[in-house]
Amino acid sequence: MFTQFFGNYLLQRQLVSPEHLSEVLRAMKTTRPQLGVLAINAGLMTAVQVEKAHKEQLHADKRIGDVMVDMGYISRENVESLLKTQPAGHLVLGQALVNSGYMTTAQFEQALNAYKTENHISEADFGSESDVSAQRLVRNFYNFNSINGSGYMTGYVSLLFKNLIRFIGSDFTPMDAHALMGALSDCAAQRIDGGLRAITIIDADASSMIEFASRFTNKQLVAEDDYTHACISNFINIHNGLFAENMSGSSGIKLNLEPQRFYERFDISELGNACVIPVCFSFGTVNFIVAI
Repeated sequence: MFTQFFGNYLLQRQLVSPEHLSEVLRAMKTTRPQLGVLAINAGLMTAVQVEKAHKEQLHADKRIGDVMVDMGYISRENVESLLKTQPAGHLVLGQALVNSGYMTTAQFEQALNAYKTENHISEADFGSESDVSAQRLVRNFYNFNSINGSGYMTGYVSLLFKNLIRFIGSDFTPMDAHALMGALSDCAAQRIDGGLRAITIIDADASSMIEFASRFTNKQLVAEDDYTHACISNFINIHNGLFAENMSGSSGIKLNLEPQRFYERFDISELGNACVIPVCFSFGTVNFIVAI
């Protein structure tokens, strides 16, 4: 989740455009962080040192790690340790941005350090993503204070992003939330009642619906039909079920889920204070609408 919000951070600071971010999200599948990016993230080298090492490599028939060691920037042990490290998603994103020419190594270093500092994120958070850290990050990016049940909304959205990574994929960026405007059609919805009353909806265009359902079922679907609609509806039911389980375990609040449905047209008159959270995947944007 910390990787996904790093993309949002870059957009908010206008360090990258939405079009360029979508492009690099698609490129991440075939991108692996280079040693320089790994060294910067580990605090072993600066971007200036990495650039100097790459320039030196142009005149030497050596691997970049050997050049860095010869220049006294890092040790041989550092190189071996970094190369064995499983690259985290935010480093893959950064490398894809650098490879595409949309950021320099120095700009990536500055943006990553600022992101960590402003949101009180440690390197360990990228790997653990505890509930406390994740919910703090969601609160930092979304202002739910004006919404009734803001604490519930924070927990719901935090779990949503975790389940998207788990069931759909990590190649997405959460976009800024906004109020619901206009009619809703062809969307999956489920009502929640009991200790908390809410309506949850998934809305997207046809091609995004198909790809979302394809990923959820691990099948290549080609048409927006009843099966695709059932898959989308099933995702929202599973997510809401996990949310209800969390609420019961953490707060003792019992929630009831009504059967999920796919609507050709949804009456938005009952969504007075609905919050729309667009999520930009590499294949398109999916809107998650929550009214509590």
